[in-house]
Amino acid sequence: QALEAARAEIARQLNARESEIVFLSGGTEANNLALRGYALQHRERGHHIIASRVEHPSVLNTLKALEKEGFECTLLATDRYGRVDPQQVAAAIRPETILISIMHANNEVGTLNPVGQIGALARERGIAFHCDAVQTFGKLSLNVQSLPVDLLTISAHKIYGPKGVGALYVRRGVSISPQLYGGSQEQHLRAGSENLPGIAGFAEAARLMGRERDALAQRIGRLRDEFQATLQQRIPDLVINGHPEQRIYNTLNISIPGCPGDMLLLNLDMKGIAVSTGSACNAGKVKSSHVLTAMGLSSRLSGSALRFSLGRDNTREEIDYVVTELTAIVQRLRSK
Repeated sequence: QALEAARAEIARQLNARESEIVFLSGGTEANNLALRGYALQHRERGHHIIASRVEHPSVLNTLKALEKEGFECTLLATDRYGRVDPQQVAAAIRPETILISIMHANNEVGTLNPVGQIGALARERGIAFHCDAVQTFGKLSLNVQSLPVDLLTISAHKIYGPKGVGALYVRRGVSISPQLYGGSQEQHLRAGSENLPGIAGFAEAARLMGRERDALAQRIGRLRDEFQATLQQRIPDLVINGHPEQRIYNTLNISIPGCPGDMLLLNLDMKGIAVSTGSACNAGKVKSSHVLTAMGLSSRLSGSALRFSLGRDNTREEIDYVVTELTAIVQRLRSK
């Protein structure tokens, strides 16, 4: 009963049917099930998949694995804002294309993709469209009746729900093969006992976010815009990464030339400020963000990038504190 009540709530938030919601362990598993499940089920129809270079690693690495199984994947470049051009998607389509996967909002820079146009294009050509909407579910209105999407990934912890739970929307009539075998749970698509406490928490978080969504978007968006404007005044050569308008309201990704991202991160952390950088340390080697690289940023700019994610509990006082501390840190690093 609790499971079906939760399913009904998630379906309501997406304007979907309850039977179209499959619960699983998060966005990563949902992306794996969408891509592998669809590709393997339909490989006799074709073996070509289109995605972008700025997708989440759970999409890019799943596609790499599918390439080893005989699939061909075209990864599209983006513009300098990290946005995918629908015309480029159209140009990449081949007779053997069976699936297109483009994220709604980028997790690093926040840029929003024209997924309505891309989905309409896919539908026109008889190709399935998957959209990773982990960054936008609960923050923007998502209606699968008007959005031409066949598979949609969402997750709980991005909307203050528990970690380790997510869902995949599978449009009625779209067939995918399960990637876990065992019992008949989740319409035979995801074997194993459901994480009931996690799923109930997910549904409650979705309900609360749905209720507060517009007010939060306005308040956090205003806070982010003020934060950005003040930083631009204090640090005039600061670079904004991501689209100036078509961007999710809670994300600010910046580059500060001449200031290494890891040093900025360390100094901010010492002041109690949590940010992430535009690079990742993998096996002892510092590697630039694949998103910023795909957007054409130089290693100098991607190496000095910081991502700020604002949330419902952030205040103007906190923003003022961050601006003051970051400005002082930049001056200190540049004077060395």
